[in-house]
Amino acid sequence: MNQAIQEKLDILPTEPGCYLMKDRHGTVIYVGKSKLLRNRVRSYFRGAHDQKTQRLVQEITDFEYIVTSSEMEALILEMNLIKKYDPKYNVLLKDDKSYPYLKITNERHPRLLITRKVKKDKGKYFGPYPNVNAARETKKLLDRLYPLRKCNNPPGRYCLYYHMHQCKACSEHPPSIEEYQQIVQEISSFLQGGFKKIKDSLQAQMLEASEALNFERAKELRDQIQHIQIVMEQQKITLNDRVDRDVFGYSVDKGWMCVQVFFIRQGKLIERDVSIIPFFDEPEEAFLSFMGRFYLHHHHLKPKSILVPIGTEVELLRELLDTDVHTPLRGRKKELVELASKNAELALKEKFSLIERDEERTIEAVEKLGDILNIETPHRIEAFDNSNIQGTDPVSAMITFIDGKPDKNQYRKYKIQNVTGPDDYDTMREVIRRRYKRILKEQGPLPDLIIVDGGKGQMSVALDVLENELGLDIPLAGLVKDDKHKTGELLYGTPPEIVTLKRQSNVFYLVQRIQDEVHRFAISFHRQLRGKSMVRSELDHIPGVGAKRRTTLLTHFKNINQIKEASIEDITKLGIPRNIAENIKAHLTKET
Repeated sequence: MNQAIQEKLDILPTEPGCYLMKDRHGTVIYVGKSKLLRNRVRSYFRGAHDQKTQRLVQEITDFEYIVTSSEMEALILEMNLIKKYDPKYNVLLKDDKSYPYLKITNERHPRLLITRKVKKDKGKYFGPYPNVNAARETKKLLDRLYPLRKCNNPPGRYCLYYHMHQCKACSEHPPSIEEYQQIVQEISSFLQGGFKKIKDSLQAQMLEASEALNFERAKELRDQIQHIQIVMEQQKITLNDRVDRDVFGYSVDKGWMCVQVFFIRQGKLIERDVSIIPFFDEPEEAFLSFMGRFYLHHHHLKPKSILVPIGTEVELLRELLDTDVHTPLRGRKKELVELASKNAELALKEKFSLIERDEERTIEAVEKLGDILNIETPHRIEAFDNSNIQGTDPVSAMITFIDGKPDKNQYRKYKIQNVTGPDDYDTMREVIRRRYKRILKEQGPLPDLIIVDGGKGQMSVALDVLENELGLDIPLAGLVKDDKHKTGELLYGTPPEIVTLKRQSNVFYLVQRIQDEVHRFAISFHRQLRGKSMVRSELDHIPGVGAKRRTTLLTHFKNINQIKEASIEDITKLGIPRNIAENIKAHLTKET
């Protein structure tokens, strides 16, 4: 522990607030909160910790703290700071899941869609569905029951769904507005829990068809009834009050927390959600932070009632979430909370071995790579690769790995601007200069290790830019590929020397993943540019001819030669102004 940290620990206040842990680059790597800042922050630097917490502590070189007037303010501030800094150790809910809805469109011929965005477009939205499969199964069922529009065919031009009795919009006599309103009302009733009424109606229709000896129709209705029972009535967990509520339970082990939430809608359990996360605080506080951030990301999911385990600060959550939160002490609701906690315990046991293996394969591999290269642990690795085919459209790509995992939000693409022809060295020089000159200007995070896909030549020009032009001292390694374009050797040092990596080790697999990913990213970017350049033509250089007119001309005349042979009148018939048509003819004639 350095002297600056020790001095700050001595003057920490005994008040609620938030603390921000920083690494040697000044980057915020963890944000936490506490009722007593002094006790919480000091606990990181004293006593024994599990491996996960020890890894965090080893990276801390400084910290800041912000005092608040209450624990509620600390909780809200923590959520805002995490959103602002996106610290790598606050991995909770980074994926920001988007749950699907069923939507009935507001059109002359309404459609039933699955969507993840709720808009003010006068459509009817139902959900959210925590599992997209549940939304798909429900939509599939409703498609069989109700003939909303499935196609864009005009009346009289039948689609496949018309013959399946699932689309009447393309029939010669499509449903009236009133008939559609009735269908929309029935679907709405169904999705709001009235499927029993629909099932009873179908049973009456089935008996009527059977008595009329229309056995094919009766069988079709019977199948629909059975499908309703499978899709809508398979859940056994129910509450009679039909209140929408979320039921939370959690379990902790070895510094990991599993949170299970049961989504109960219209009194029935429709789905559950599982989150397994690392935590560095007390379990009760970690769970409180989880709850706050869960509904911050998924505010549209918030129900009328939330049930949580004993020990949760419900008053704090009520104030934060502005909804009913309580801990049931008896009865069916208490059993549901215990069931959620039991499921969390089982899920944590099942997945813990996978978590440990993933830790070993990623973070421990990164630590081992640092040991092999005799540098500090390279938590942030940036890798570069150049791509050109026969000297055309030279590009470069950069990828970022954080703690052994790709962070695609920080990938970058570069069109080479100042290099003529396939010069790999000057291309590397340009892209390294552009990347880190900008990082210095914007005061962004610098990598702990740079990897260039190439040998001693690429390493030499990259080091020249970093050290002599930009004054940066960042470890740099080179990747040399074998005959099969796979990672063959890792070069490091001055002068560069081969670093031996065991072929079956996690470190070798990490380096190989980095090389494969940066090569894939560079090649895909290059192909994207080549695809765009292949659709260019002589028409692109003519004033007044944009993409739309170019497409119109090439669609009608097929190629440039036919446009050259066409008259000005032929061109103006396509809706192109005469002066533009004259420019086209003059330009193409000149080119000839």
